[in-house]
Amino acid sequence: MPNLPNVVLWSIPAFVLLTVLEIVSYRFHPDDDEQGYSGKDTATSLSMGIGSLLFDAGWKIPILAIYSALYELTPLRIPVLWWTVPLMLLAQDFCYYWSHRGHHVIRVLWACHVVHHSSKNYNLSTALRQPWTSATTWVFYVPMILAGVHPAALAFCSSANLVYQFWIHTERIDRLPRPLEYVFNTPSHHRVHHASQGGYLDRNFGGILIVFDRMFGSFTPETTKPVYGLTKNLDTFNPLKVATHEYASIARDIARATTWRDRLHHLTKGPGWQPGTTDRPEGTPA
Repeated sequence: MPNLPNVVLWSIPAFVLLTVLEIVSYRFHPDDDEQGYSGKDTATSLSMGIGSLLFDAGWKIPILAIYSALYELTPLRIPVLWWTVPLMLLAQDFCYYWSHRGHHVIRVLWACHVVHHSSKNYNLSTALRQPWTSATTWVFYVPMILAGVHPAALAFCSSANLVYQFWIHTERIDRLPRPLEYVFNTPSHHRVHHASQGGYLDRNFGGILIVFDRMFGSFTPETTKPVYGLTKNLDTFNPLKVATHEYASIARDIARATTWRDRLHHLTKGPGWQPGTTDRPEGTPA
């Protein structure tokens, strides 16, 4: 088994320090055009992050079992070397792009990911607002396991991707030099992703890189000030409701449905689908 560090756990002190520094920066250099922090919202984000660590520990058991079984079945093996790790990171980022995109356009997957978009603020604490039902993502990385990537190496790459995305959840950084903005996911690109305006919805799915969005037609630059949150925002800071509200909404829609076809569509169509309507195209309001 590759001896690779858990970069998320090692990064927690940096997460805390940078969040505190950002809060202090708002205290001494306020900006009326930026959302900043609010007590209840920040507390909810921190609660969701702590809960995610606890629940993820449970979800990892069956996922690791599946990955390990598939790894044993495939005859391929990719060693963990100085030159293979960057390639693994690139492959993981590619799979992350499609996982992230799928979690926006398939409602049962959106029920997991919507948690991360539920804040009307956009700051470093928003990065910690993570779902408690992240078992829906594992299938997107099966190709890497079948290609011979060890499950521990995949876990390292996924953790590195998550850590990278922490710093882009801020309004304090404007645009970076053009070459960086063209290749990498940046605060500007990710602000678009968290916006709730129609033209910004379902855009900029990249993790570390933004090039896959450019390749597959889902890139939109930041032109107008984003309005953060959901198209129908929550009226609660209760972490349990934040974690489960979309699942409850799906259950209510399925209970009201009159055909099995509609029940299936409530799971598989876009977040805004209702009987008698067409599926919501990407980039249109839910």
